[in-house]
Amino acid sequence: MAAGGPVSDNRRMAEIIQRTGTWTFDGETVRIVPAVGKHMHPLRRVLGEVAVPITAISGLSYEPGRKGGRLRLRLREGADPLAQVASGRLPDASDPYQLPVEKDRSGVAEYFVAELRRALLLDGVPDTPSDRYLLPGPAVPLTAGGTDGTASFDGERVQLEWNWMASESKSHGGPRSFALDELDSVEWTPAIGWENGSLRFRQKGGNAFLKPEHDPNCLMLWGIRQARETGGSVLLAAAVTARLPHPAGARPPVGAGAEGLAPSLVEDGGGGPADRPADPAEADHDRLLRRLRELGELHREGVLTDEEFTAAKKAVIDRF
Repeated sequence: MAAGGPVSDNRRMAEIIQRTGTWTFDGETVRIVPAVGKHMHPLRRVLGEVAVPITAISGLSYEPGRKGGRLRLRLREGADPLAQVASGRLPDASDPYQLPVEKDRSGVAEYFVAELRRALLLDGVPDTPSDRYLLPGPAVPLTAGGTDGTASFDGERVQLEWNWMASESKSHGGPRSFALDELDSVEWTPAIGWENGSLRFRQKGGNAFLKPEHDPNCLMLWGIRQARETGGSVLLAAAVTARLPHPAGARPPVGAGAEGLAPSLVEDGGGGPADRPADPAEADHDRLLRRLRELGELHREGVLTDEEFTAAKKAVIDRF
């Protein structure tokens, strides 16, 4: 169904309710709520409701088909840590930015697309990469099971623990633990069919590239268990990524602020990672991300009304 009413700039609300979930647009935010049911993909159940600010959206399309269609929301590159980590490789059933549409609801879907595109034009939202995350990433703590162990993240540290299927090199090395400031990036490769995947944590200054089964910083994901392992691993990867410096952030010039540091701690001319003093802008960015998560929790608990949550969230996003 679709509903209309004044929002701002003569915009109207739009809503589409389907068996797999509901999408609502209020002129500023697309709210994606998955349906409740045992057949819902585990990733969608854990991720829950997703609120996408219009500033993070690059476009929306409706793809008609013989038996129905599909709404597909496109986000600006670098706006969402989950979309960045997944890089378009999520199965349709687990992708929160796709909505299957029944054939008799095609008109509602087209109305939804028209209203969102109109709002994008009114707000002048650029279809260019974002230089900061506009969505906060999955809530923590999170745990992800893999083939040879388990990864967990509490918002500050990543823990890797091995099981009996781990290789000898991993077992002998014992459990692994990383603080956020020790990590350079997280790499997630999905398990597809019989092809294995992996969840790899890259440390700063680390250059060795080992096979996943031997890399002590990497959790294996077996293809045969993809449905169970995909959800937890990609969400954990996104949660860590959201708390790392944005990849579009400018690196300081070589030697800047490095007086008194050993040469091995200074970024080399090749642009390799190096330990650097904390960037105040990054610390402020993390603080704002935490505030967004707090607001989301208060809204889910009913402490904040929809209107209060929207206003408070917009105030925080405007400070990014």
